[in-house]
This record gives sequence, structure tokens and C-alpha cells, in this order.
Amino acid sequence: AIILVHWLLTVWGCMNHTFPASYAWGNFSVLAVGIWAIVQRDSLDAITMFLTGLLLTVLIDIIHISVFYPASNHLGDLKRFSLGMAIFSLLLKPVSCYLVYRMYRERGGE
Repeated sequence: AIILVHWLLTVWGCMNHTFPASYAWGNFSVLAVGIWAIVQRDSLDAITMFLTGLLLTVLIDIIHISVFYPASNHLGDLKRFSLGMAIFSLLLKPVSCYLVYRMYRERGGE
């Protein structure tokens, strides 16, 4: 569910080309590692890399949103929606990090 929600929010966040390609590449790469972590349920390395990637994308998303947020007060509906979904994805990432950390602990992480 975590992967699907963040995938959908990232797709919607990339709809208007407000952010550079690095926003999409960073988020989709972490989601690919998340799929790996789901497939290999006994791998501690996979879940560790997914958690680390999620934590890094929190910082990267903050930078992308703060640098590329348009200065204009007259934003179109699509741009407003796209930015809103990117911000919503950023706000959900700490919750996702907590859930992934619980999965890490269940797999034997310390």
C-alpha cells in the first residue's frame, strides 16, 4: 500500500513538469527499491535501503519544492493540483518511514 500511494502521488506530482526529471527519478528509484523490499521478505538489506531512500527523498523533496515552487500567484488548476500532490506525498513520507521502520524491526533490525 505504501508503494502504491507514493507511486500515485509521484505520478500526479510530475503531471505538469513543474519539477525537473530528478524529482521523478529519485522518487521512482526509491519505489523500485521498495518493490525489491516487498519481494524479498527476508532481506534486511532491501528494507534498510528502502528506509534510507525514503529518508533521503524527504530532504530531496523539500529542496525540490522550495526551489521550484512558482513565484506567481496565478497558478493554473493543473499546476496547483500537481504541487499539492507533491506536498501531500512529502507530508506522508514520515508516516511511511515509520511503517517501514516497523517492518525493519520485524525482520530483525536493531
